[in-house]
Amino acid sequence: MADSFGFPLLRLCVLRITELKLPLDHEPAALRRAVVSRLGLQDGELLDFSVVRRAWDARRKSAILLIYTLDCRLRDEADEAAVLQRFAEDVHVRPAPDMRYRLVAKAPLDFPAAQALRPVVIGFGPCGMFAALVLAQMGLRPIVLERGKTVRERTKDTWGLWRQGQLNPESNVQFGEGGAGTFSDGKLWSQISDPRHLTRKVLNEFVKAGAPEEILYVAKPHIGTFRLVSVVEAMRTEIESLGGEVRFQQQVVDVLIEDVTSSSGTTRHRQLRGLALSTGEILRTEHVLLAVGHSARDTFGMLHQRGVYMEAKPFSIGFRIEHPQSLIDRARFGNSAGHPILGAADYKLVHHAKNGRSVYSFCMCPGGTVVAATSEPERVVTNGMSQYSRNERNANAGIVVGITPQDYRQDGQTDGPVSPLDGFAFQRFWESRAYELGGGGYLAPGQLVGDFLKGRASTEFGSVLPSYQPGVVPTNLAAPDRGSLPEYALIAIREALPAFDRQIAGFSMRDAVLTGVETRTSSPLRITRGKDFQSLNTLGLYPAGEGAGYAGGIMSAGVDGIEVAEAVGMAILVTSQ
Repeated sequence: MADSFGFPLLRLCVLRITELKLPLDHEPAALRRAVVSRLGLQDGELLDFSVVRRAWDARRKSAILLIYTLDCRLRDEADEAAVLQRFAEDVHVRPAPDMRYRLVAKAPLDFPAAQALRPVVIGFGPCGMFAALVLAQMGLRPIVLERGKTVRERTKDTWGLWRQGQLNPESNVQFGEGGAGTFSDGKLWSQISDPRHLTRKVLNEFVKAGAPEEILYVAKPHIGTFRLVSVVEAMRTEIESLGGEVRFQQQVVDVLIEDVTSSSGTTRHRQLRGLALSTGEILRTEHVLLAVGHSARDTFGMLHQRGVYMEAKPFSIGFRIEHPQSLIDRARFGNSAGHPILGAADYKLVHHAKNGRSVYSFCMCPGGTVVAATSEPERVVTNGMSQYSRNERNANAGIVVGITPQDYRQDGQTDGPVSPLDGFAFQRFWESRAYELGGGGYLAPGQLVGDFLKGRASTEFGSVLPSYQPGVVPTNLAAPDRGSLPEYALIAIREALPAFDRQIAGFSMRDAVLTGVETRTSSPLRITRGKDFQSLNTLGLYPAGEGAGYAGGIMSAGVDGIEVAEAVGMAILVTSQ
């Protein structure tokens, strides 16, 4: 395997060089020369090297630099040791870490026959997928329950909403094989702490399943929706080949919990014993990994009713904003806009408003589209999506405002704990308002940025045509009597847009389009778990991923799924001994 310059990848090496900078248009051979020069070697002493990461520094648009992290091997192991000793005080020349993934445990060959109760994974988005994969690799034959359809079937249903305004509440952007991440930009980067290099495990599995090899080294890898479809199917096939079982259109409607008293009679705890499915089946199990995503509102309501401990948490709400992608490219890359290595430019913005609210860009999708992402009838939810090519006319991102549980509590009180389900009620209110403002049929309300800033309704769109389907209705998102968001959010966004313009010239251009509403940035609750990854008050229940409040995006959800699966696997294997 090789990168776009023809250099090998995935080689186990000894030396790692970081922050090696070269001009954007350097010739391929220049990278080897730079490595030799950096290490003070003769060319013949360098055996080979691989690109671990390639980013860029665009602060000087007239002289954009590529920044490499490289793993290197020398022909003589003694020379490698000498180089490390010579650069002992240089933080950018270090021993290369071993990024290979190793299973924490493996079931013996005769274990499946003796295993009476198999582990169950609820949900088959990124978290559930990697959890099921690791459990299968451990030899534990997991059962996966997904309330939605296979990825190709749900793609048809999703297009039914986008093209015809027909929603299937059980098969849409939120529910089905691959989870919400399938209909997104397929972003594969995260800012989580990753001392075990589990993100590398995620990337390697994606490549094994057919993703482009460049995701192993580009700074901000992505796959795109169309490619994710086949990748997701390949990962399901791998899980099944290892003894796992994936069941579609099977929703968990109840959990069977038993109060257990210790033999001494001194302690009591709640133990999960099984699941009730929408098909009527009772599935006996004592190890359930919950990876349902943050739109499974009915499931969270059921768990709350059954006494599973959970708590309200902050999240964010706002709009989607669209600009010409060419404007963002020029603002970020200057005359280098359009360079094939740089691709479509993205951005990350934040503004702290005078009213104490933080406004920031969320899930930026270069060269993409705004998509209808509701999962409930007569509600409008927006999200962003890009294909691998990122060659659509518009750039889009969420412009969202942080809110706290006190903002959305429903009981009218000013102190005390907030119900963990109140965030859903809050989301539903503004999603229903957006549906009304759009006039029904899942049309979304929209407004020109220029009109939004001046406080007047839009009557038509200009040079930037909104990409949301089934369609966008021009209106006033901040109407005094029927605003699309809480007043504090509208005020904060109105203040933030000109501030963002000072960072990206043209960001507050008159014809840029705001489309409402973005409400599902993250889960409004957390199903709190202990150090053993189990629910604080329900043994056998392992909350994981975005829905449980422990991840945000494909990569962090995948990593969380791996770690929780390891905990489940260890619990099963230790108990069976």
